[in-house]
Amino acid sequence: MASTLASKMGLNSLRRRQARNFNVKIVTVDADLEFSCETKWKGKDLFELVCRTLGLRETWFFGLQYSVKDTVAWLKMDKKVLDQDVPKEEPIILNFLAKFYPENIEEELVQDITQHLFFLQVKKKILEEEVYCPPEASVLLASYAVQAKYGDYDPSVHKPGFLAQEELLPKRVINLYQMTAEMWEERITVCYAEHRGRTRDEAEMEYLKIAQDLEMYGVNYFFIRNKKGTDLLLGVDALGLHIYDPENKLTPKISFPWNEIRNISYSDREFAIKPLDKKADVFKFNSSKLRVNKLILQLCIGNHDLFMRRRRVDSLEVQQMKAQAREEKARKQMERQRLEREKHLREEAERARDELERRLIQLQDEAHMANEALMRSEETADLLAEKAQIAEEEAKLLAQKAAEAEQEMQRIKVTAIRSEEEKRLIEQKMLEAEMLALKMAQESERRAKEADQLKQDLQEARESERRAKHKLLEITSKTPYSAPSLSPSALPPDLSFSTENLSFDFKDTDMKRLSMEIEKEKVEYMEKSKHLQEQLNELKTEIESLKLKERETHLDILHNENTERGTSKQSNFKKLTLQSTKSRVAFFEEL
Repeated sequence: MASTLASKMGLNSLRRRQARNFNVKIVTVDADLEFSCETKWKGKDLFELVCRTLGLRETWFFGLQYSVKDTVAWLKMDKKVLDQDVPKEEPIILNFLAKFYPENIEEELVQDITQHLFFLQVKKKILEEEVYCPPEASVLLASYAVQAKYGDYDPSVHKPGFLAQEELLPKRVINLYQMTAEMWEERITVCYAEHRGRTRDEAEMEYLKIAQDLEMYGVNYFFIRNKKGTDLLLGVDALGLHIYDPENKLTPKISFPWNEIRNISYSDREFAIKPLDKKADVFKFNSSKLRVNKLILQLCIGNHDLFMRRRRVDSLEVQQMKAQAREEKARKQMERQRLEREKHLREEAERARDELERRLIQLQDEAHMANEALMRSEETADLLAEKAQIAEEEAKLLAQKAAEAEQEMQRIKVTAIRSEEEKRLIEQKMLEAEMLALKMAQESERRAKEADQLKQDLQEARESERRAKHKLLEITSKTPYSAPSLSPSALPPDLSFSTENLSFDFKDTDMKRLSMEIEKEKVEYMEKSKHLQEQLNELKTEIESLKLKERETHLDILHNENTERGTSKQSNFKKLTLQSTKSRVAFFEEL
């Protein structure tokens, strides 16, 4: 009985503990995370846990987003998670996304992880066509995305078709031109090859620097109506509030920078903006839903705070982060230079090795040919020696026969036959014997000469054999090919050359040099911008002839008109803010 009661109490205790927790799934642009949270946790507790898990310190740009019916909302930091309109089924799915965008990507983003998350989110928005991107810029952005993923272009590795499975261009851009996937890959690869030497972080930064100049980058759009009931679009971004025609999200009609706005408030569906200029009236507009007004207010407050924060001295935390980032950048730069040196030395060593192998093969071929020549000389010498020996034996035999013939002739002379007929026969035989002896003597002389010639040929063959042996000896005794002098300490360790690890100390001179480089980069910014524009114009010219005009979207047409007028995002913003706040408010009311 007691044991049953104890088990029930333990089960109830477990249920109570389980009821105090809930599961959350955080979806980032890079990965999914799952956490078990306490019911008492506020939005701030969960948000800080996610940031710690990601190693993110620039938390002010980000937030946790969830869907509510047909709109989105951001998790409030000061309110309990379960007391908000989050989905009730577990695990609760929240999206970790950039809520606010910097004015200048390069100057504001400090951490690599922050930059990487922005890169992935902006890339996704461009590919999903939430942010309009012209075709030529799409190709250039795709090449930087490839550089960030694959590193330096290597023709032996990155062969045609290596981008076949990659999603790099918006479908709108692909459909706009009579170009195959292979043709698009070729265009992207040409640009990709020019980015050689850039690290992943540098390629992502270049991607963001181009993307931040796109008209729809970092803008949150909301449908509103002014007092006259005109349908308009409100755009909220890092610079301020912008009013658009619903048919044109690229070019605002009016803009109000954050430094011109004193107060923002809403009542039910009515939103009120109070300008800093006391002469200007408060201008109001209506949104479709109260929930949308809450979202607009959140974005306005957050962007306004960041706008003012950028114009003040950095906090101690930000200063420390920037100092650490500079040190880390200097360390990475030194490490990169070291790797470049090692890579260069490795390539030199590999070239030297290839040259040694080539020279070795050449020497082996020469030795093989000399050896074959030597063998042929030895065979020729043996054959000539054998022929000379045979000729000598034949000469001796002929000489012996000649001597025998001479003896026979003498014998015939001594034994003369009495009869005439015998005498005639003997004379005839003597004549034949003399002719035979003469012939034998001539043949003996010829054989002797042939023997002398064979001896001379034998001597020449032996001389040729001696020269072949001498040449082979020269080849085998040559000093090995000497590669370009590379000190052992200068070569990478994995090339079987002894070396020691290089070490670097951070010095004031290094930091000063880095500061000078940063200043130099600022000076070169305008030239780079000009080069970028030239590069985009060149890409546009190359593919313009393949465009299908009938497939142009409304945004394509608007962008082309802006380009022809020479209107950019920055120039249009400056132009719109030249007028007084009062006149702009009046213009808004009359729309």
